Amino acid sequence: MLKNYIGLLKKEFSGYNLSVFQKDLLAGITVAAVALPLALAFGVSSGADAAAGLITAVIAGLVIGGLSGGFYQISGPTGAMAAILMSIAAKQGMQGVLLATFLAGVLLLAAGVLRLGTLTSFIPAPVITGFTSGIAIIIALGQIDNLFGVHSEGANVMEKLASYQNLGFEISLPTILMGSLVIIGMLIYPKKWGQKIPSSLLAIILTTTLMMIVDWPIATVGEIPQTLISSNRLVLGDFSLSAIQTVIVPAISIALLGMIESLLCGASAGRMANRQLDSNQELVAQGIGNLLLPFFGGIPATAAIARTSVAIKSGAQTRVAGMIHAIVLFLSMLIFAPIMSNIPMPALAGVLIVTAWRMNEWETIKELFAKRYWSALLLFFLTMGCTVIFDLSIAIVIGIISGCVFFIVKSAAITISVEEIDWQRMSLPETKKLDNWAVVYISGPLFFMSAERLKATLTELADKEGIIFSMRGVPSIDLTAQSLFEEFQEKAAIKEQTIIYTSLQPEVEKQLQHLWEKQKTEQHLTVAHALASLHKQTMLDSEI
Repeated sequence: MLKNYIGLLKKEFSGYNLSVFQKDLLAGITVAAVALPLALAFGVSSGADAAAGLITAVIAGLVIGGLSGGFYQISGPTGAMAAILMSIAAKQGMQGVLLATFLAGVLLLAAGVLRLGTLTSFIPAPVITGFTSGIAIIIALGQIDNLFGVHSEGANVMEKLASYQNLGFEISLPTILMGSLVIIGMLIYPKKWGQKIPSSLLAIILTTTLMMIVDWPIATVGEIPQTLISSNRLVLGDFSLSAIQTVIVPAISIALLGMIESLLCGASAGRMANRQLDSNQELVAQGIGNLLLPFFGGIPATAAIARTSVAIKSGAQTRVAGMIHAIVLFLSMLIFAPIMSNIPMPALAGVLIVTAWRMNEWETIKELFAKRYWSALLLFFLTMGCTVIFDLSIAIVIGIISGCVFFIVKSAAITISVEEIDWQRMSLPETKKLDNWAVVYISGPLFFMSAERLKATLTELADKEGIIFSMRGVPSIDLTAQSLFEEFQEKAAIKEQTIIYTSLQPEVEKQLQHLWEKQKTEQHLTVAHALASLHKQTMLDSEI
């Protein structure tokens, strides 16, 4: 693993010079401008605070960015992770979040060392789209308090929504006005302007300036410490068997999401940068980063597609760009902490709601509806619903199992057609005339799900003198289907029926070899002669 990482660095920094550094510097500053408001917002929405989001972005940018499997990967707090952390913080408190982050780091590191970087390829695409949309819904609904100036209670979004019935829903007009202006402003903000200054950053600057001028009763993010080591951090005394047992399931969810989000980001960004991601090295980097983050007071980090794409489009050449973005964020903490403490909460809520809207894979969703991929749509809505109602781990498990079931059911839809053979139109020796023969065309995998259909067809062939099974379209056959053929052939031998198998795939031929060795008669040679004549006259399907 170390040798592989050193090889990545040698290739990446070959020919590095001042000109390349200048490109990295510009890209790093640009990414920092995008990352600053998002780090603050995701820190707050996770159930921690704005400082935790900044600390996470800085440490992740330096550690994970420095060890990454792709120079373009920019890691930090993300909306998807914040959606999970919200419920963990409500149930286990901040110490539970920190301990779960550490355990998730252990799991991610182990996954990288064991080279499990390809596991995400087994998750169906509609499942990934579904939980992405589910997470977007959780993020948006989780900002109702900050957007309207109300208060809720509960460990998850559903419980928080239900709590309004008892706690009331008295909105604050200044709060909702500010949040609405941020949302509208970001949505109508010209894209070409965003290349110079991100809409989220401009919204935060303007609303913070307004808060410092006008004394409105609006909640702000509060004190931003000017240090990377938070007072609310993980210490060795927090480790105990009972504490670990309470957060092991959330830790698995965090690790699973970290793996999925980082590798999918890397796959997409790798195509943009024309450089393939080293998935196992990326998991090692994510593991080490998340192992260290809790000891600084940070929350879980993953690779972020928005920040990563900005880095690539801004001309990032090496991982130095990601590390510069982290340094710029740290300098912002040192210099602008007193000002950032005045950032209004509804402004961050507006940024998060727009971010949630944009993180949906709208093009993919539109295509699913346009092309009427009903099974994919069912998977999408099922996963999305489970993500909102339950959690990510349950949603992904249900999505994968449902995807497998849909695949099996679809695979079971074999096609079988039976046609009579008109031997009168064939060239046969006068003494070898045959009648009452049928050819059976089978297409699709033969396994237990298609056994009933095959059994019904074989029953219909009981009175035939001979049957030819044309099976070019059968890619595989399981023991259940083999048993049906064997049972049918045993009965056929008693009735002196002739059974011939043609056009077999190599694997299927190997599995059925023993069947026709049991029945070799002179009739086979006669039929072989007929089939040759059949092929010349093209009177039956050439499959035979």
